[in-house]
Amino acid sequence: MHLLRGAVRTYAWGSRTAIAEFTGAPSPTPHPEAELWFGAHPQDPAFLQTGDGERSLLDAVRHDPDGELGAELRSRFGDALPFLVKVLAADEPLSLQAHPSTEQAIEGYDREDRLGIPLTAPNRNYRDRSHKPEIIVALSPFEALAGFAPAARSIEMMRALEVPGLDPYINLLSGQADADGLRALFTTWITCPQPDLDVLVSAVIDGAINYVRSGATEFEREAKTVLELGERYPGDAGVLASMLLNRLSLQPGEAIYLSAGNLHAYLHGMGVEVMANSDNVLRGGLTPKHVDVPELLRVLDFEPVRDPLVPTETLGDGAELVYRTPAPEFAVSVLTIDGGHLGHEIDAPAAYDGPQILLCAEGSVTVYAKSDSVTLQRGAAAWVAADDGPIRLQAQEPSRLFRVTVGF
Repeated sequence: MHLLRGAVRTYAWGSRTAIAEFTGAPSPTPHPEAELWFGAHPQDPAFLQTGDGERSLLDAVRHDPDGELGAELRSRFGDALPFLVKVLAADEPLSLQAHPSTEQAIEGYDREDRLGIPLTAPNRNYRDRSHKPEIIVALSPFEALAGFAPAARSIEMMRALEVPGLDPYINLLSGQADADGLRALFTTWITCPQPDLDVLVSAVIDGAINYVRSGATEFEREAKTVLELGERYPGDAGVLASMLLNRLSLQPGEAIYLSAGNLHAYLHGMGVEVMANSDNVLRGGLTPKHVDVPELLRVLDFEPVRDPLVPTETLGDGAELVYRTPAPEFAVSVLTIDGGHLGHEIDAPAAYDGPQILLCAEGSVTVYAKSDSVTLQRGAAAWVAADDGPIRLQAQEPSRLFRVTVGF
């Protein structure tokens, strides 16, 4: 077991304060910090803090896959850590995006290889052959667009804006099954000629302004999102697309799960994001980065997502809250130490017999494994190799610890 030094990613949509304050670093930072990676991704691996200095987790896994990953994980996923843990902090909206299925990722990766597109090229869509299911658990109030909403909800919202220019699109959406209507409407908007798009987006923004001024509340969040996105990305089809997606406000501890093909955009807030160990992203707007509309349309799932929140289950006398997802690459839970458990060593509830990444979200926790012990303050993380568990925990103050393992 070793402390982990995460890899910081600086993007324009990040925060100069959130990640720094979470980890106890000086704040504000010179550049917006968007993501803190804890994993063994080749592009930005975390580093183990050892008695002999730092060592890349990627190198450690490659050197001793059996000890670090365990025989069972290797039999399922090969000699690579299948999950990636991130702390995400968004002060501005992220791009409108989706991730491919495994089959789509393999086909796309091989196709771009044949075309000679370098892995680091800005117009490269597929940087590996993996799908990228992901969960984000809110650390703060977290705002997001996630998955297509039922068509009836979007129709009501568009009618509430009272924009005559939307009438033919409302008719297009209401005249067929949800998935077919959503496919037809989203495709129409994202391929719309720019002059026509400019006129329609401007009219929708005016409608949103009037709606907010009217004091109506049913679609207030959706209308304000149209205004925010329209201000940042005038004339962008993503402004219109936001009216077709579930608009979510997560409280700390709530989570959403996104499988392949789910269109989404995180808007604001901080959370712990766990995903398959992939960096494949297909963007459709709300970004200055590469947008590939045909490829995005190829991977999108237009079936509405009717209940985006992740169900949870409490285990071990309430000590562990498990987030239930179908992803085989990862399992996410939160261990809470408080009340009568304070000051005592307690056994962490049984986890999958494989490696673990632990991230302290609150308080201070001492973790005991077979080989060693480490103390995690808020914002600190540790790697527990497969051959170093099980673990025991001790805290002197109320504390919360994220635990990420391989899916069951």
